[in-house]
Amino acid sequence: MAAKQKILIVDDDNNIAELISLYLTKECFDTKIVNDGEEALKAFEQYNPNLILLDLMLPGIDGYQVCREVRAKANVPIIMLSAKGEIFDKVLGLELGADDYIMKPFDSKELVARVKAVLRRYQPIKAEETSPELKCVKYPDLVVNLSNYSVIYNGQPVDMPPKELELLYFLAASPNQVFTREQLLDHIWGYEYIGDTRTVDVHVKRLREKIKDHANWSLATVWGIGYKFEVKNL
Repeated sequence: MAAKQKILIVDDDNNIAELISLYLTKECFDTKIVNDGEEALKAFEQYNPNLILLDLMLPGIDGYQVCREVRAKANVPIIMLSAKGEIFDKVLGLELGADDYIMKPFDSKELVARVKAVLRRYQPIKAEETSPELKCVKYPDLVVNLSNYSVIYNGQPVDMPPKELELLYFLAASPNQVFTREQLLDHIWGYEYIGDTRTVDVHVKRLREKIKDHANWSLATVWGIGYKFEVKNL
């Protein structure tokens, strides 16, 4: 029997945390609850979760700082939970490396669906499930492989969360084609992100920090429209 996937729930409201744990336990997840940022960082090291559900407003070390410190050590998926609904809070959370952002109050089915969706993106592809056609694009000093979720840049592997890699692959697989932010949201994130186009901008910004423009190619902004993977000398 496969081991249960472990979810670390970080929320200072224990009633909400217990409710989330109940939803996830029914779906055969193993859960652990902590109520502050300091305990969250300890539990991250000891519990080794497959995913973290992280409230932003925590006593002591807040959720933003917890996210920052966890992301500096590992690519474990993080879903932020918050009563804050401002775009600024969402963008800041995504910039710090969160994979998703859910506003309270939330629907239990949506929460579980989002947890499962994020975990699916982080699961390694099994050999028998791999398509015979390798999903890989190659350019000078850049290889983006969607089959095994790897990026090689200047001969070195680059750690990259699944959504960043999927966005880079999608653009690079259609060189010089312009995509609007709405099109990228629809292809990469799906229905739940429609309308929140800043999500795309945040991920492009993070990609540019890791993958610098090359003499033969670049991740280009098409002002007023969206983005394209610009390739010279095709």
